[in-house]
Amino acid sequence: MTNEQTLGGKTTAQPSKQLETFANPNPNRDFHIHMEIPEFTCLCPKTSQPDFATIYLDYIPDQLCVELKSLKLYIWSFRDEGCFHEAVTNRILDDLANATQPKFMRVTAKFFVRGGIFTNVIAEYRKAGWQSLPLVDLSQFGAQSNTRG
Repeated sequence: MTNEQTLGGKTTAQPSKQLETFANPNPNRDFHIHMEIPEFTCLCPKTSQPDFATIYLDYIPDQLCVELKSLKLYIWSFRDEGCFHEAVTNRILDDLANATQPKFMRVTAKFFVRGGIFTNVIAEYRKAGWQSLPLVDLSQFGAQSNTRG
């Protein structure tokens, strides 16, 4: 359940650590879900200055998928928290993996420069016994885009 407030007489959602899920529409097939979250913010635990990152979420669901609005509110919930980059990346992975129990999940956090240093943190979860299928390389089709620029 999300904490809600009103703005201009309309109910507005608030940050929440509650992740919601829905049933995988095709649990018999391994398919890749890729999400890019370009507006992640948290606070430096040493200086309380804001840290900004793009979070990349890649996963192969088993029985459950993460619901997008709850993911947005979950990501927003870190805005006022002091977090080391390594800790928050692993926490996001742990929370998402616990909520969805995927076959595979990877969280990549690409933090913007701080003190002249870019930080990238990659954390992975793999369900016991799960093996990925061989990769099919379709990069040859990249130049044959259906869109015109």
